[in-house]
Amino acid sequence: MAITVTLGDAYCWSKMYKPGEAKDGCMLNGKLYPFGNIERTDDCYSCGCSERLMECCSLFHMPIAYDNKKCKVVFNKERCDYDVVQKKDPSKMCPVYARVG
Repeated sequence: MAITVTLGDAYCWSKMYKPGEAKDGCMLNGKLYPFGNIERTDDCYSCGCSERLMECCSLFHMPIAYDNKKCKVVFNKERCDYDVVQKKDPSKMCPVYARVG
């Protein structure tokens, strides 16, 4: 049985817009997102977009407690999270004891 303990909330940030700057939506890494709630961006964030502000929080959590001698961390963009896999056989997962993000 695996137990995951989250030591913090998601990493969040915000960007304020000048009047008229976000007239068509919010821009994030070259992509224009519509006003309103954005469940998942291409970069694995959940965001809120308005004419005045874009606020985003990560959907992923970084593993911090695992066997780093036998295992490595790989970002899984499809799941928007980090996998911890064996260095010798990346098809096998490693146990993770704590994550932050």
